[in-house]
Amino acid sequence: MSDQQTNNPLHGMTLEKIVNSLVEHYGWDELGILININCFNHDPSVKSSLKFLRKNPWARTKVENLYIATQEDIAR
Repeated sequence: MSDQQTNNPLHGMTLEKIVNSLVEHYGWDELGILININCFNHDPSVKSSLKFLRKNPWARTKVENLYIATQEDIAR
């Protein structure tokens, strides 16, 4: 079972850690441009973003995909 997780870049990452990492890397303004959702563009906060992302799987997928792409870019 651990073999399956070794290739999963999200293994061990909480949604909160992912959002905080993206905000630290991009900032709210650029994050709102990259993923155009209101929780990133209008009075953004980690708490409101987590609430929205947990209720909307399509938005969570976009955030997770951006996180993976960002980590791949950093690794290069």
